[in-house]
Parts: sequence; C-alpha cells; structure tokens
Amino acid sequence: MTSSPEQPRGARLPSLTGLRFIAALLVFAFHTTWQTRFIDGAAGDALGTVFDNAGFYGVTFFFVLSGFVLTWSARPDDTAPRIWRRRLVKIFPNHLVTFVAAGVLMLLTAQQFTTTGTLANLFLLQSWIPDITVPNTMNSVSWSLSCELLFYLSFPAVLRVLGRFSARALWITAVALVAVTLAAPLVATYAIGGTPLPFIADGSLSFEQIWFVYFFPPIRAAEFVLGVVAARLVLDGSWPRLGLLPALLIATVGYLVQANVPYLFGIAGTAALWLTPLVVAAAQADLHASRSPFRGRALVRLGELSFAFYMVHFMVVTYGHRYLVEGRDLAPVAGAGLLLLALAVSLVLAYALFRWVESPAVRRLSLSRRDSATPAAPAPITVLEAKE
Repeated sequence: MTSSPEQPRGARLPSLTGLRFIAALLVFAFHTTWQTRFIDGAAGDALGTVFDNAGFYGVTFFFVLSGFVLTWSARPDDTAPRIWRRRLVKIFPNHLVTFVAAGVLMLLTAQQFTTTGTLANLFLLQSWIPDITVPNTMNSVSWSLSCELLFYLSFPAVLRVLGRFSARALWITAVALVAVTLAAPLVATYAIGGTPLPFIADGSLSFEQIWFVYFFPPIRAAEFVLGVVAARLVLDGSWPRLGLLPALLIATVGYLVQANVPYLFGIAGTAALWLTPLVVAAAQADLHASRSPFRGRALVRLGELSFAFYMVHFMVVTYGHRYLVEGRDLAPVAGAGLLLLALAVSLVLAYALFRWVESPAVRRLSLSRRDSATPAAPAPITVLEAKE
C-alpha cells in the first residue's frame, strides 16, 4: 500500500487524542449518572436519561479508534512480534496495577473472589466466558482489554490481508462489517437462549444474549477492523474529505438513534456507522491543518491520560458511591459536588498511573531504541460495561 503526500503515514493526530478524553468522560458520565447515581431527584433522572447510552456509544468509538490508530501508526518494517510488544507494554502494566488495587479493595470490603473470574481477569480472557459472574470481575472495566488483546494479536494478519485490497474492495468490506454489527443483535435475539434477567431492559433478555452482542471479542472485532479499513481508505486518499461539524452532527444524530432502538441494538457495535466518520474527520482535520476544537493543549494532555483514567475511574466511582452516597439522602448540590470530587480523584490517580507506571513501562520495555525514539500515535483506550 502506498500513501499520498497529503496522507502521510504516521503523522500525528492530536484531535483524536483530544477526542479520547471526551469519549472517556462519556464513560464516566454513564457510570455516575445511570449505573451508580450520585445525583437523585428530577435532576438525577434527567442526567440518567441523557447518559444512559453513553457508555455503549463510547466503547464502539474506542474500538473503531483502536483499529484506525494502529493502522495509522504501523511502520513498513514492522514485524508481528514488534507490534505485539508495543501494544502489550502499553496495556499490561496499567492492567496489573489496577488488578492488584481492585483485589485489595475487594479484600477490605469482604467481597467474594472466584477462581475462574480472578484468573480470567488476570490474563484478560474474561470476555470469552459467557458467565455473568466473570466478565466484570476485579477491575470490571478491564473486560474491554480482553477484546483489545484479540485485536492486537490479530492485527498483523488483518493489516496484511487488507493491504492487498483495492479501494473498492475496502468499501465493500466496510459495508460488510457494518452489516455484521447489525446482524449480531438479530442472532442474539432469535438464536441464543438463556434465563431472562429481570433487571435488564424489559426483563426478556438473558446474559448470554447480552454477552454475545456486547462482550464476545470476535463480534466486537468488526468495529476494530472497520477502523483499520477507514485508516486504509484515508491513507490511500480514497475517503472523501469530511468536515468536523458534519461528522459531529452525524455522531450526535447517531447517539439519539442508538438511545431509541431495541436494547441489543443500542449496546451493540452498530454505533460504528455513526462514529467512524468522526474518527476520520478528526484525522483529516489534523492532516490538512484545519480548525479543530479537539487539538487544544489541555485536551490533548487529558487525552494522553485517558487510558489510565479509564482504568482507575470505576473503582473510584464504585467505592466513593458506596461510602459517601449510598443510603444517604443527599441534596442534588451535594451529590454534584461528590461527583466532581470523584472526577478529580480519578484524574489525580490517572496522572499517577500514567506518570509512574504507563510511561516508564513504555520507555523501558520498548523493543528497540528506534521504537522508543519514533513517536507513535497514542494507544486507544477501551471502555465500558453493560447496564446491570
């Protein structure tokens, strides 16, 4: 594959870094206004309605972004082991630290450990197991890393295959991948059984159905590969120029659509249809040096912390709510204050994790001096868990 001068491979894409933090905030908003509410009353109800689909929308954004960024930053002389090492060095140190932190918190609060859940989480295999007690064990948000691990391991082969495709074949592949995301909820609805969970949606869905659509790594891989295809099309100059404003409008309309479709479609990767144009438009804005509100220094810096933020925030939210909010009749203002405190604590811990774990690990464990000296696009973060 060759790239045109207007689409230089490996060019920095700060707007995508800035967007990462906004997407991470959507995850945080879901966890603090819908799943674990910090604000009660009418205000809390309104926030819950606004953000009840934010987490699901966010996870698709990050999976698409992951494929796009890995393709964009791939080097012509890369080997599969070098690619794998760069990605594993990026995710495993943060995962191991937060795994231990989650274990300590569970011990202090007398929570039960299971052998399967603990070991599956440790080795990032939890999303492969259709058991309600497994995917969200320990630091529960790490389930998405289980999907990312599959993405990373398969990426060299995926890129090699797609590298042989013409632009027309890539567009056909993109349509087929969107079709996969639409088919998955239908397969789950009509071909997968299980015991219905009364606390999910209208009470007619089983965990097995939700797992197949939301957690199962091969199904979620369609979003990742769509990101790879989108990057290929941009690098080849085959994706039409799209402004950020139209892309943001598409993403906003898509959010409203996803919030009003049947539950399995709302949590599935169908959101990739609406979010892939935003990923592409942000990249094109940086390539052509056009205006972008996501390129500011502060937002880009926060974007660099977003993976660490993702890895720590749920523990802060869960235990903060448990000891400061649960069982207390707090005024909306007090709840909002505690929510902001949870955000601040999450950011402080994210900075510490990034500064003293993530960055040193990437520097010290890089495959070669050239790997650490050549700036690579920031690693995507991953997100979310299903409504419980």
